Amino acid sequence: MIARVRAGDPEAYAELVRAHTGLAMRAAAALGAGADAEDVVQQAFVKAYCGLGRFKEGSAFKPWFMSIVANETRNTVRTAARQRTLAGREAAFAEAEPLIPEAGDPAVAAVEIERRAALGSALDKLSEEHRLVVTYRYLLEMDESETAQALGWPRGTVKSRLNRALRKLGKLLPDFEPREGGDERE
Repeated sequence: MIARVRAGDPEAYAELVRAHTGLAMRAAAALGAGADAEDVVQQAFVKAYCGLGRFKEGSAFKPWFMSIVANETRNTVRTAARQRTLAGREAAFAEAEPLIPEAGDPAVAAVEIERRAALGSALDKLSEEHRLVVTYRYLLEMDESETAQALGWPRGTVKSRLNRALRKLGKLLPDFEPREGGDERE
């Protein structure tokens, strides 16, 4: 696919965009972009396209692209933090919450929104490295290898930081239960 993009096939890049937009939007929102998530993702796709010359042949596109999304989100959040108060940022994050589907049970949807808000609040209390590793590993459902590649960390660092982050989340979210076998999925 990357070879087709490098050869100038516009449909090949469109396929990459379609395949990764949803994941990128979730990543940007989870990492704090809130209402700016769409702009972050659009900018990340532009940077990825411009940076394809630096993409290593044979590597996986997803971790490489997710690192660009994370960097764009970090830059956007830093800029936004300078411009608005913490309350304003939380309000922007809340705007990114999905609407209750018409066919869905409103009570279930309300509980889900509360759980997401509690998770978002708990993630905000983690250090950046812990927030990143939890987001990539669980919210974006990347395996350890992909997480290590996306964050540019050794796999052992991913494991240790994830372990510490989950213990902290466990203290912040009393009802939190990590997935069974979470570290060993691949």
